[in-house]
Amino acid sequence: MRISGITLPDNKRIRYALNFLYGVGPSRALTVLAAAKVDPMTKTKDLTEAEEARIRAILETIKLEGDLKREVAGNIKRLKDIGSYRGSRHAKRLPARGQRTKTNSRTIRGNVRKTMGSGRRKVEKT
Repeated sequence: MRISGITLPDNKRIRYALNFLYGVGPSRALTVLAAAKVDPMTKTKDLTEAEEARIRAILETIKLEGDLKREVAGNIKRLKDIGSYRGSRHAKRLPARGQRTKTNSRTIRGNVRKTMGSGRRKVEKT
């Protein structure tokens, strides 16, 4: 089954296979399946043509994949252009939602900074 240019895996249950689409998470997948009247435990390969058509029709009304990625990128670009704090955090590739950076966000900041230890100098014995 192909939706928005993405091939969904045949061996997985449809509720998990829909998560392969950008913009469809676990809760939205269940919502779509309930609206299409499809059992979430059905495997993708066992879907009928009518069920596939109903799922595809519902997903076409939702913004997915490329359109959604373009919208998110546009929102981030707008934040950078207006010079907001969040935009500057995105530009510096740092956490934008108030997370701490002293001890976390190691991967985004790079592993150049090594762990500190206790932060106190050891007393030399003479």
